Amino acid sequence: MKVILKQNVPSLGKTGDLIKVNDGYGRNFLIPKGLAIDANEKNIKTFEHAKKNILQKSEKEHKTAQDLAVKLANLTITMVRKVGDHGKIFGSITSKDIESALKEKGYDIDRKMIIHHHDEHIKSLGEFKVKVKLTANVEAEIKLIVTGE
Repeated sequence: MKVILKQNVPSLGKTGDLIKVNDGYGRNFLIPKGLAIDANEKNIKTFEHAKKNILQKSEKEHKTAQDLAVKLANLTITMVRKVGDHGKIFGSITSKDIESALKEKGYDIDRKMIIHHHDEHIKSLGEFKVKVKLTANVEAEIKLIVTGE
């Protein structure tokens, strides 16, 4: 089946691309998620007309994400936790904790966008780098410092 991408999809194509995909992938994933539309004659004509607006919107979102990435790269978050033996903290610092700290600083970033290295939770004191995936192509890295009480 042929579809027209409404958004950039990693490893598939860019907004506005006319691509051929498996029927199931198109019908069950791309179209229901709003990532693509069926490439029939009517949609192709409509999409050609709307393509300019969609590309402008996509560029604007990318630029906004890049600007936010620059701000986040200069951001340091400090968290204070109770410490047990050997410098281990009680519990761990999760993406939800990082999301809350970012909200306190005025950044509205969903915890699903926060990527832990190798899916490990932070369980000790020190300085860590935490990645934030803002869009498919834009990532930022923030500095997280964990200190003891």
